[in-house]
Amino acid sequence: MPASMLPARSRATPEGAKAETDGTMTRTALYPGTFDPITNGHLDILAAALTICDRVVVAIGVHPTKQTMFTPGERKAMIADAVAALPNGEGKRVAVSSFDGLTVTAAQEAGATLLVRGLRNAADFDYEMQMASTNAVLAPEIKTVFLPASPSTRHITATLVRQIARMGGDVSPFVPPAIVARLQAKADRPASSD
Repeated sequence: MPASMLPARSRATPEGAKAETDGTMTRTALYPGTFDPITNGHLDILAAALTICDRVVVAIGVHPTKQTMFTPGERKAMIADAVAALPNGEGKRVAVSSFDGLTVTAAQEAGATLLVRGLRNAADFDYEMQMASTNAVLAPEIKTVFLPASPSTRHITATLVRQIARMGGDVSPFVPPAIVARLQAKADRPASSD
């Protein structure tokens, strides 16, 4: 019998889910990154995460020494715009936040029990396995989920998108429509620090 058919008091809470006061379960994931800017590759991973989670918190990592094209506030606004355009109201299941400490701390503060990480290639896998192992020591209750990038977005990186924009290239194949004009407007300006 599916869990949804069991009385609320009889339902077990599976690993990675939080029991709500009404007996339902909510699985929350944290999707951390710099998102400078959000790309179609990021949205691909977010869409995949929404198939396995009830709620995803897109968490913008803010590092004072890292030079970025967009401020944290600009990145948050761009993510909100991109998420609002998701089909079927999926954007309602996404929250956007920022953090400047450990990713697992941000996950705990967001009530997340899963960390979502996108993988494009073997180099990503090697790096992400190290991070997942470290995070498992720091917060064993938080599990890392690796989601493979779709073939159509596997080649997209925010670094390449910024370089294309700065060189006057067309970034529209790589970012959501709402981001194109912002990238073009920023491309000629010096980088901003967080």
